[in-house]
Amino acid sequence: MDIKEYMQGLGRQARAASRQMNRAGTNAKNAALHATADTLEAGMATLLAENERDLAAGRAAGLDAALLDRLALSEERVKGMAEGLRQIAALPDPVGEISEMNYRPSGIQVGKMRVPLGVIGIIYESRPNVTADAAALCLKSGNAAILRGGSEAAHSNQAIASSIRQGLEAAGLPATAVQVVTTTDRAAVGELITMSEYVDVIVPRGGKGLIERISAEARVPVIKHLHGVCHVYIDDEADLDKAIAVAFNAKTHRYGVCNAMETLLLAEGIAERVLPELGGMYAEKGVELRGCATSRRILDAAGIATLAASEADWDEEYLAPILAIRVVKGLDEAIDHLHAHSSGHTESIVTENISRARRFLAEVDSSSVMVNASTRFADGFEYGLGAEIGISTDKIHARGPVGLEGLTSQKYIVIGDGHIRQ
Repeated sequence: MDIKEYMQGLGRQARAASRQMNRAGTNAKNAALHATADTLEAGMATLLAENERDLAAGRAAGLDAALLDRLALSEERVKGMAEGLRQIAALPDPVGEISEMNYRPSGIQVGKMRVPLGVIGIIYESRPNVTADAAALCLKSGNAAILRGGSEAAHSNQAIASSIRQGLEAAGLPATAVQVVTTTDRAAVGELITMSEYVDVIVPRGGKGLIERISAEARVPVIKHLHGVCHVYIDDEADLDKAIAVAFNAKTHRYGVCNAMETLLLAEGIAERVLPELGGMYAEKGVELRGCATSRRILDAAGIATLAASEADWDEEYLAPILAIRVVKGLDEAIDHLHAHSSGHTESIVTENISRARRFLAEVDSSSVMVNASTRFADGFEYGLGAEIGISTDKIHARGPVGLEGLTSQKYIVIGDGHIRQ
């Protein structure tokens, strides 16, 4: 197979399909989503059989238990995929929404209309459910999609792609609106991210290595976040119960997720009161603590083992039961720390001082900034966006959880009545 020729063919078909999707009505898009959901459930046996082929190959290749779990489908997971499609169908359609219409002194009306991005390339690893989620979000937002999943899920992804094609055709939409790359050759990724004439944006979902490669080599705009070094800052005017609850949940609710807290900052005026209790709770959970000199002194006095934090720890995304802890003089030093070490994902302050809360919201430059809430809320579903394509820490267009609206842009529209410029 000539990879370049194959990918160029996908690109041409996607560009043609994107024009049809741009004018597709909400009812047709929803019908395609419901038909795809029904087809997934009806083809359950075939899909699970194809998934077992991937699992068998994964076991033979020595994939670890965590990767095999991400790869595995079950009847419950397939039903969950189908339900996710129906939930996306129930979301408001952003395409065609007109806002900010105003009359200008010349008499013309100027406003904005929300429109699809066009063709979206999505590159992801392991989890086959991403195929259904990504396809559904692109479809509902009026885009065409080229999906390149991990080679370890090749059979599962193609089985899901078959259901998507059937759903599109049942609704009278082009089957090429969602194309799943069939080759496992890695050269396909290199082609996809450089086809600027056919692809409008790339969304990578996977490990840091994948995203760094895409960001470095792409000739197409990329929506991404490299890593999530998230923080909670406990102010010296914090409510102690809220502080402990938020900081404990932000770290221990789930470890291997990008919105888990990786560094805890505490104002020195409150550290002696908060750290012993909170440190004991972390210790019971088996969380390894790495602290600055002040936090280690406090925790050692409470009988809680703590390792010395290195400078590298302030920049580390552990995705594990490990937490860095630093005591700071106050809000100014906390914000300085965030400017130096934040990955721009999510930060939270716990305080009862409204002025400090407002300063934190205004001055901290991350895609999600919170007051008295766990960083674990930084998620499309929790934000009311429904499913999400990922989190963006970029500063243009989409920022934070990227849902349907993030897969669209706005163009100016002008309405006149024979107006000419004087």
